[in-house]
Amino acid sequence: MSESQSQGVERLIPKVIPDEELLSFGPRMMENAARMGDKPCVIDETTTVTWAEFGDKVARVVGRLKAMGIGPGSMVASLAENSAANVIMYAGVVASGACMVPLPFSATEAALVKMRSDCGASLLFTTQMYRDTADKLGAEQIVDLAELDAWIGDAPAVEPEAVPLNDLFDMIYSSGTTGTPKGIVHDHLFRSRQFSRTSAYGLDENGVLMMSTPLYSNTTLVAILACLVRGATVVSMAKFKTVPFLELSEKHRATHAMLVPVQYMRLMDEPRFDEFDLSAYQCKMSTSAPLPGIVIERCMARWPGNIMEFYGMTEGGPATVLDCAAHPDKWDTVGQPQPGADMRVIDEDGNELPYGSYGEVVGRSGSMMPGYHNNPDKTREATWVSPEGEHFVRTGDMGRFDEDGFLHLLDRKKDMIISGGFNIYAADLEAVLRKHPDVADVAVIAIPSRDWGETPLGLVVPRHTEADAEAIRSWANDQLGKTQRLSAVEFRDDLPRSEIGKILKRELREPYWEGSAA
Repeated sequence: MSESQSQGVERLIPKVIPDEELLSFGPRMMENAARMGDKPCVIDETTTVTWAEFGDKVARVVGRLKAMGIGPGSMVASLAENSAANVIMYAGVVASGACMVPLPFSATEAALVKMRSDCGASLLFTTQMYRDTADKLGAEQIVDLAELDAWIGDAPAVEPEAVPLNDLFDMIYSSGTTGTPKGIVHDHLFRSRQFSRTSAYGLDENGVLMMSTPLYSNTTLVAILACLVRGATVVSMAKFKTVPFLELSEKHRATHAMLVPVQYMRLMDEPRFDEFDLSAYQCKMSTSAPLPGIVIERCMARWPGNIMEFYGMTEGGPATVLDCAAHPDKWDTVGQPQPGADMRVIDEDGNELPYGSYGEVVGRSGSMMPGYHNNPDKTREATWVSPEGEHFVRTGDMGRFDEDGFLHLLDRKKDMIISGGFNIYAADLEAVLRKHPDVADVAVIAIPSRDWGETPLGLVVPRHTEADAEAIRSWANDQLGKTQRLSAVEFRDDLPRSEIGKILKRELREPYWEGSAA
């Protein structure tokens, strides 16, 4: 590992679980394969791979990579949609001791070129959907996942061994929409500590998980990797659509799903939702952005099983969880810090604020990245050092803890609206707008104002053509404080989102600020 990846891992990260009790990914996965035989491991649109078949393919991927000289210290990249073959390849690379680098196909070609160059992967797995882009990234060898068996050939099965905890497991890149993408490093210590927490949510060998977000997203990986070490079944969707998701959930008696808020919103708006038998569901998980309380209310009323909402970062550090069944009065929060997580709030100068104050959220926990790949300066920028000398990850999110220790999130620091010298949090305005019956989706952004510098604008996706933008604005402003009031409401057919459902507010703001002197 580079110095920035390895420095102070044991010093920076609190030991919540003794290292000797942590689950080792490769050996534990192969134990499941030997024990569960014909039980389905991964199901996609075209095939079902049993645990026995999965274990054999993973072991032979390890053998093939070893014959190529790829193992500990190597990096292997991918550019591919979800499939059983993608899961097999991912697991095989990690089990070989190499570091897996799943590239985000939502990024621009220029950003992907930078990512492949930064990680230095000479081997790249792809599919026909992304082959043209893959050919331009500079990898020495490109393998189509449709030809994975042919690529494996007659390679011997090599049983994976336990990997040192400070070796790299995978690396997840930021989207790269601005500047140089950052490679977020995860070592085996990071991932193993995550595995050790999953049993609390019932994701075990009796579980069936719906996988409908991209495999390059940490949102997906937290759940999928846990399935592989716990022995669950994964049902993979190449692309999320509401009715197919519901059909597959019913067909395979899904017990768990890891979804992002926009997926919950679309499922609740699906006219056919109540036609499907979802009674096998035990737990739905949500992450990547706060799940609006009004959406939680609808899901809890119509969808069997609990909802567990998680707040955290791909970098690790801050970690909260909201048990929606246990805390119906806290649905406007993202929950309480998980065991072992130390979370605080700081001001613009890095001073710790008293409990209950608004500020930037920082956190540290049992799972924290060793650093950004080849980027010690960015690693330092993302770190806050407490008065006790402990290192915390800076989230860039504004929030506060209430008297019960639940975290109320507001906005990204960069998205805060400053109007006439007053700080306005778009999340507060969005929460009010979502309560209007004509509002299906909403984002509030800052636009230039000659009088106030900035002023809030509501961008609304209406539920029907009879909706009245001015009536919605007036209704919302009646419930908002004088300094919070919306200058206007504009309708949109939809809102731009990332592959994991985050609204791209920068794209929404740009047209209003181009050429502005405000």
